[in-house]
Amino acid sequence: MSDSPSGVAAPAPDTSLFSKVNARLDRFFRGDWAGLHFSANIFVATTVLWIIVRKFAGLNPIWAISSMIAASDPVVKTAIKTFHGRMVNSLIGCAVGMLVLIIGGSNEWELPIALAAAAFISAYVVRAQIMFRQAPITAAIIIASSLEKHTKLSGLELGARRVVEVLLGCVVGVAVSWIMSKLWPISYPKTNPSPPNNPA
Repeated sequence: MSDSPSGVAAPAPDTSLFSKVNARLDRFFRGDWAGLHFSANIFVATTVLWIIVRKFAGLNPIWAISSMIAASDPVVKTAIKTFHGRMVNSLIGCAVGMLVLIIGGSNEWELPIALAAAAFISAYVVRAQIMFRQAPITAAIIIASSLEKHTKLSGLELGARRVVEVLLGCVVGVAVSWIMSKLWPISYPKTNPSPPNNPA
């Protein structure tokens, strides 16, 4: 006699090794794979930046990698918004830092002035809300490079190079997020309308 009301035998449950592993992973991640996606994005993007910056350019990739992490997101729309805000504010901070260096030379008092000016311009002139802290951070990179080298020209060169590394990290972070979203689409956790032990 058939187990099914229609007379057709019910399919046997899938007991393959793959389905067992998949079920265990799904229980572990509780249906939310965003963290695993983010970890995979970071791994791939860090490898790409390490090859580009360290192997080809012979530089320390920490600036590019830290920027990439801030611009990466398993949700591509969020990554693009972060990327746009970070790019705009990086350019604001770069422009303010270089302008302050050109006008004032290499002086410790330029650091608080440049940071405050970059934050003010980002908040009230450009009004770039997303990643607005990047503007004073980038200005600090430019001014600190000048103070480190003790010469205006060397500081400008080093600061500009670090800003380029930051922007490269942003580009790689968004690009890897987009590519990974196409190769491995993110699945969101299943919503439970009522608590498990609370009868509806």
